[in-house]
Amino acid sequence: MRTGRVAGMAKWGATALVGLALLAGAALAVYALRTLAPLDGRLAVAGLAQPVQVRRDAADVTHIAARSPQDLWRALGHVHAQERSWQLEFNRRVMHGTLSEVLGPATLETDKLMRALDIRGAAQRQYAGLPPQAREALQAYSQGIAAFHAARPQALTPEFLLLGVTPGRDGGRDGAPWSPEDSVGWALMMALDLGGNWGNEFARLSLLRTLDTERLWQLMPPYPGEPPATATDLAALYRGLGVYARDDAAATPVAAASKGLQGLAGAIDQARSDWAQALAQEAGSNDGKGSNNWVLAGARSASGKPLLANDPHLGLSAPAIWYYAHLQAPAGPAADGSTIGAIDVIGATLPGLPFVVLGRTARVAWGFTNTSPDVQDLYLEQIDAQDATRYRTPQGWAPFEVREEVIRIKGQADLQLQLRATRHGPVLSDVQASHGQVLDLSKYVLALRWSALDADNQTVLAGLQANQAQNVAELQQAFRHYHSPMQSIVMADVDGAMAFQAAGRVPLRHPDNDLRGVAPAPGWEARYDWQGWLDHDQAPQDDGAQRGWIATANQRITAPGYAHFLTQDWHLPYRYERIAQLLEARPLHDLDSLAAIQNDVTSLATQRLLPALRTAAAQAGHPLAVQAAQLLLDFDGRMDAQHSAPLVFAAWADELARGLIVPRIGSARFAATYGKRDFRAAVEGILARDDAWWCAPHTCAEQSALALVRALDRLQAAYGAQPAQWRWGRAHPAESRHRPLGSVAALARFFNVQTPSSGDAYTVNVGQYNAGDVAGGAFVNRHAASLRGLYDLADLESSRFIFQTGQSGNVFSPRYADMRDAWAAGQYRPLQREPAQWRHQLLLEPGG
Repeated sequence: MRTGRVAGMAKWGATALVGLALLAGAALAVYALRTLAPLDGRLAVAGLAQPVQVRRDAADVTHIAARSPQDLWRALGHVHAQERSWQLEFNRRVMHGTLSEVLGPATLETDKLMRALDIRGAAQRQYAGLPPQAREALQAYSQGIAAFHAARPQALTPEFLLLGVTPGRDGGRDGAPWSPEDSVGWALMMALDLGGNWGNEFARLSLLRTLDTERLWQLMPPYPGEPPATATDLAALYRGLGVYARDDAAATPVAAASKGLQGLAGAIDQARSDWAQALAQEAGSNDGKGSNNWVLAGARSASGKPLLANDPHLGLSAPAIWYYAHLQAPAGPAADGSTIGAIDVIGATLPGLPFVVLGRTARVAWGFTNTSPDVQDLYLEQIDAQDATRYRTPQGWAPFEVREEVIRIKGQADLQLQLRATRHGPVLSDVQASHGQVLDLSKYVLALRWSALDADNQTVLAGLQANQAQNVAELQQAFRHYHSPMQSIVMADVDGAMAFQAAGRVPLRHPDNDLRGVAPAPGWEARYDWQGWLDHDQAPQDDGAQRGWIATANQRITAPGYAHFLTQDWHLPYRYERIAQLLEARPLHDLDSLAAIQNDVTSLATQRLLPALRTAAAQAGHPLAVQAAQLLLDFDGRMDAQHSAPLVFAAWADELARGLIVPRIGSARFAATYGKRDFRAAVEGILARDDAWWCAPHTCAEQSALALVRALDRLQAAYGAQPAQWRWGRAHPAESRHRPLGSVAALARFFNVQTPSSGDAYTVNVGQYNAGDVAGGAFVNRHAASLRGLYDLADLESSRFIFQTGQSGNVFSPRYADMRDAWAAGQYRPLQREPAQWRHQLLLEPGG
């Protein structure tokens, strides 16, 4: 009887558990359905003056047709909020420096950096200086976001629930889910991501503590074929000034608060820390942040009209940075009585901005790459030994500007943060712990001069006006307002015109400025102050008449003898050279041939080092060396995901860089710089010179063979003892990581979007990895083509696009990652203003 009762209770308990699991699953399913954005039917939206059609075509491009520009911008804000609410919320908190309010102390260093840069304050000043039409557009857009949150037709996505975040409750800073100034701020954040080189300056300062100036330029060489931009003995300069701390300070444990936490909560907290540290470390560096674009004249096109291609390379994220939309509205009156021009534009929008950033109108198309001029200078500011509230200027000692910031920290007391600024800009040493590990902060601090923070930055105005352009000349006029970050823009129109223009603000430096911005300058010497700005018409430009095509891939874009210094930190020209090879390989091109170029994975950089690897394979004393040598016989530098030779090469190149450089600069300094810089140019130079100093205590050939031994050991441990079965794509998946939940092991497989990928940092189809991030995956592709766009000006309705995830930012949506496989396979979707059919139709109506 008792046994039966126990068995019955056990059976009942098991049934109850199954029932609870089913109920939980059903509740989750109901919740997931409630989070999906309504794509059909009708929705009342407060603030609209008239109904707006929101239709989605078979390519999942969102077409928004309004009866006025104001309603168009409101509707776009509403759609962005529908599809990308978490992305907007997270990005807003990043630029406001209020992550810690909801994510805890793990993100404190990021918040401190954003507060020091004062992104929010700069955005407010820039917004105030915009013309009325631009302010009206940003206001209407933010009204659309606010209308969505005031009467949400769907449940918030799971990030809000898991992290306990309420949209718009942002430290009491304004309380709205998005403000007009936030759009300006997000343009500034893009400038921070793309326009920074202060990291290079600080890296040089740090490395010069160990290296002399000649060795520094061997480790961080100038552009191929050119001398360093400065002939100054930098090591002697900094030693003479006594800038360095006596001993390396211990690294500040940013994530200390998260240690010891268990379970999902602890994993989420650690993920916050991982993301925050990555952002803080990457700020101020644009190494590897490149893109490709090119345009061909009608004489080089099978259609007889220009062809244009663009694939901007950005950090991969889920959801993607882009949202594709077609924006359409007739001309209409502005609030100030002027007339807003008609809008009919299709392409990539950035959630947070009310216009198409990259794309086309009915008659003209354009594409961006990063010009990467030096628009950030670090200044050594000398502290008055008698009064630490003062710093040295050309006119004598002056007080630091000081402001107080309060950072709210979840689970902890508020942080009272005192931030200083000098006549050059914010003091970064107050918020970046790495500076205290290098500098003697009792004598010197580092201040930043950055053009993007200036009040006259009207980049958003350029974007709004470009959406109304109908030819190359009108685009060029719109981009005269472009400020930061400078972009290399190619453009073409249906009348056959094409052009290249570098648009944006670049400082002029004094003729006596011997440092030219490549390393921190003494802030008390007036010759290092900027002397004004390069005139827009003096910036690099080209009409393409000479060759019939124009291409940019972050290489040097200035012709020999160009009168103005832009930077020495151009990217190595491998991608540009490969594009040029392929463009010249045939007399006429079409969209298919342009697609093949965008997806090309031949690495000229790999080809350059292949002879050294083959020699190493013949000399390495490793059981797998013979098999590795066999794999390399037919390897031509194609970094194909399905092949094993690219993986052997990548592992060898990584180990070789470590073996050559770590003994000379130390493991800590190497870890602080490697990854953001792969030192490929340094390795090439060392091998080409057969440099005994860098290769000691071995010969360079011996170092190469030893590096292959280490690489094969590493690959064997990870992938087994059959090199023919290794695959580059397995080690090199393209990973679009969710912020911050993509770092949580239990959630990553749901929130991250991953697929095997080809390429490396030097292929046209780029696949950049951070070899320094061994724990996170040394060869994981985290920086690639964030979109691909192709345009034939003979038939703009044949335009194509793709990006790496999907339109929806909701992990429960089937549209969250539905472009992934096509993107990896080099396929495209049509980009049409007038598609043949609609997959979804939604009518937004006034009300709410």
